[in-house]
Amino acid sequence: MPFTIAAEKAALRRSVKDTILSPWEKAHSDTLLLERFLALSPVVQASSLLLFYGVDTEPDTVRLLEPLAAMGKTLALPRCLPHRGMEARLYRGTSHLVPGPFGIPEPDTACPVIARDRFDVILVPALCCDRLCYRLGHGGGYYDRYLSGYSGLSVVLCRDKLLQTSLPVDRYDIPVGLVLTETVCLSSSPTEKSGA
Repeated sequence: MPFTIAAEKAALRRSVKDTILSPWEKAHSDTLLLERFLALSPVVQASSLLLFYGVDTEPDTVRLLEPLAAMGKTLALPRCLPHRGMEARLYRGTSHLVPGPFGIPEPDTACPVIARDRFDVILVPALCCDRLCYRLGHGGGYYDRYLSGYSGLSVVLCRDKLLQTSLPVDRYDIPVGLVLTETVCLSSSPTEKSGA
């Protein structure tokens, strides 16, 4: 079989999904990642954020909703659209969440759509990231399409254990602004240095 970036990404997705974290490791990692995210200066200063509803091996980002709401932030969650599209809708509490096409809770249609350019920070899901701030997603391309042309800050929470030296990338892959692990903060901007 000829080598392709798509095949390399698929193999890496399988490998990452097979990485076992004990419940204690996951809980400890989640706590550190979420605390570091909440302490980021752009997050503290943000008025509106688009989060994602973490599932499976992803960080438990649901734990961010209450503290960010208490800080007076406007919060949104993604909603999947046909043809691999995505929109952001205002988070109005768990009573307004319904299962999306992949079983992930998303806001119902009673929640207003928020335009992408209203978000100061977008938290982006990833299976893993590399040191150049490229991410490996689940393969649907939802976030690559959504982030195309976005000028605010995009952030990925990546466990140290899953941080790669480099990832296979193609012309559609867009690096995120920051990759935050339990111990390092990596920036794709040449003017910003890591160490948050």
